[in-house]
Amino acid sequence: MTENPPFRLVRAPNPLVADLYGGHVKPHGDACCQPAKASPKALHRRVKLGELDSHLHCSIIGTCLGTNELRKLVPKFTDIDRYEASDLQIHHAAVELAIADGAGCKALQKALDQRYAGAIKRFDQARDPDAVLALWKEALKSGDIPPAYWALMTHPQSTIEVRQSAFGELHMLSHLVGAANRADIRRLVALEEENIALKDKVERQQSRINTMALERDAALREVAREALSNAAYPSDSELYREVIALKEKVDDCERRLALHASRRDAAEQRLLHEQQVSLGLRDRLRDIEALLHVTAAECDALERAMSEQSRESENDRHALDWTIGRKILYVGGRPGSNAVLKQLVASAGGELIVHDGGIEDRKGLLAAVLPRADLVVFPVDCIDHDSMNTLKRICDRHQISYCPLRTASVASFVESTAHGPARDQQCERP
Repeated sequence: MTENPPFRLVRAPNPLVADLYGGHVKPHGDACCQPAKASPKALHRRVKLGELDSHLHCSIIGTCLGTNELRKLVPKFTDIDRYEASDLQIHHAAVELAIADGAGCKALQKALDQRYAGAIKRFDQARDPDAVLALWKEALKSGDIPPAYWALMTHPQSTIEVRQSAFGELHMLSHLVGAANRADIRRLVALEEENIALKDKVERQQSRINTMALERDAALREVAREALSNAAYPSDSELYREVIALKEKVDDCERRLALHASRRDAAEQRLLHEQQVSLGLRDRLRDIEALLHVTAAECDALERAMSEQSRESENDRHALDWTIGRKILYVGGRPGSNAVLKQLVASAGGELIVHDGGIEDRKGLLAAVLPRADLVVFPVDCIDHDSMNTLKRICDRHQISYCPLRTASVASFVESTAHGPARDQQCERP
């Protein structure tokens, strides 16, 4: 089965050719670039692809649409396989769709209009055939041919002569491009052959240079060995052996020196680390010793207070005798220890007023309770900063002494306030 080409042949050389293509080839009167006798009438709108002369479809499809784009569009309207078909088969099918002027032709028209909308808008400024040709000449000079070719072919002012002129110039340009490509291919083949020959030559020269370098080094070593073995005096050979021995000894000393140097650096790093650790442990030991001293003093004071409280003799002096007749304001602390403190102070003859610092008791009560107190005591570990600052300001205003405690424990209260006159010196006065 033969395939009819979608374009007009240049000529029919013999009847066999006409029979090969189904008898559709005209006799010698059909020239290469001649349009069909039937031409579309002059229109006042852009010409559609199906309205153009059929001999223009091949050049429009081949110039203005790429093969990849045609492979996506043509199989939608034909039974051709987009993956197995050759580029020529895709091109033939697209030209047949354009000639048929059906749905496939409309799809090609839409694709061309969308792709070259800018060129169509630029050519719309032309109001006569000469202006259309002028824009086409500019496109030829710049090399932007496909957009201008489609805009010219569908322009309402393009006559048969204008289209034929553009078609002929494009036709000759394709011949020039083909000839230039063939020349470029020949030059490329020649250059590739020359490049291969030069690469082989460079590789041979590089191999020869490497071989000559190896031979030179071997010759130099051989000359050095002969010069040492053919010494004029025996003393020279003995001196050479001594030099070799000394060199080996020096190399051994250098290796040992490098080893000891690396060990020294590692030892220095470990020493610095141990010194830092030692300083940290020393500071921690001082803190622990100070805490132990304070804790021991608190325990001793608490034991004395408990033992003195349990004695029945009225002649023994109680550790909290200084609280007799005094009102002490205790701010903060814990409920359990606060109850024990109130009991101790009350048993010694004093009065302990407790304020939790604002957790349940209002902070505004401090200003009302504090002026009636002789001393204000608060544990620094069980009171918020806001209450402590407020407490210090009120004490400064009313000229009342206050005593911060280390902890909220009973032992800390007894130890910090059990020294009588010494206690007043420890407490801060405004």
